[in-house]
Amino acid sequence: MSRILIAEDDVHIVSFVGKGLRAAGYTTEHVGDGETALLMARSGAFDMVILDIGLPSMDGFTVLRRLRGEGVRTPVVVLTARDSVDDTVAGLEGGANDYMTKPFQFAELLARVRLRLQDDTTAGAPSASLSYNGIGLDLRARRVHVDGRTVDLTAREFGLLEVFLRHPDQVLSREQILGQVWGYDFDPASNVVDVYVRALRGKIGAQRLQTVRGMGYRLS
Repeated sequence: MSRILIAEDDVHIVSFVGKGLRAAGYTTEHVGDGETALLMARSGAFDMVILDIGLPSMDGFTVLRRLRGEGVRTPVVVLTARDSVDDTVAGLEGGANDYMTKPFQFAELLARVRLRLQDDTTAGAPSASLSYNGIGLDLRARRVHVDGRTVDLTAREFGLLEVFLRHPDQVLSREQILGQVWGYDFDPASNVVDVYVRALRGKIGAQRLQTVRGMGYRLS
């Protein structure tokens, strides 16, 4: 199980990212300032660092520069509100493996985390496929098979099915699904989850996705 250090001082983002990564099978730890982030990241106890630039006590660029200067090769994904070309170039040239700007969608962050962990030969890469009850999901090829036949899904349907396959026989609330598939800043009052569940049922079989009244949905 890969361990990921989240260096971020926004508690809302920490909670959102942490919950999503843990649901995807990772272990997470959080620090809220640059000096502690540097100390923890250089310890060798983590397989990846998700690094904010605007950290107190020491900014993310300095943390990154010092890590790489000390020979620490742990993959680093920068997650920041600073979206200028100069900042992006500074981050990548400073040794970041990836650079994402806020606001963001968790599905994209998770995809980048998986990719960078797979690139790192010292890290245990997550499984490239998921399967349950006649459904097979190839995460690299982005293909879906249901009872032996290929099924075409949109990108959002694919992400929704992936969430269900990672939590078979578990009830997932609409809020949990929104957070993992659409992103932390999506309107929780939206009925978009219900719309996509209905569409997904039509492609994988209505009996597979159960409505648990007052709670959410379950893949069974």
